[in-house]
Amino acid sequence: MISLRLPPDLERELDSLAKSEGKSRTEIVKQSILEYLQNRLHRKTPFELGSDLFGKHNSGMIDLAKNRKKYLQDNLRKKNEKRSTH
Repeated sequence: MISLRLPPDLERELDSLAKSEGKSRTEIVKQSILEYLQNRLHRKTPFELGSDLFGKHNSGMIDLAKNRKKYLQDNLRKKNEKRSTH
């Protein structure tokens, strides 16, 4: 069993929420602790958090990360060639 002291304002908020949801304060505190533990124990990695964004705009270049400097140089060269022909 755990007992804890809450600041009066937090206790009032907890009472208000419990009343509006038709739950006891104990139920809400238990649920809150459970959610907190689940979030802490099952933390997502930065990759997992951004996985829906990776590869979203597919360039078709499978070695872009490895050869990014070469591709940048090629693009700059092409851009300069276009400028010099105008």
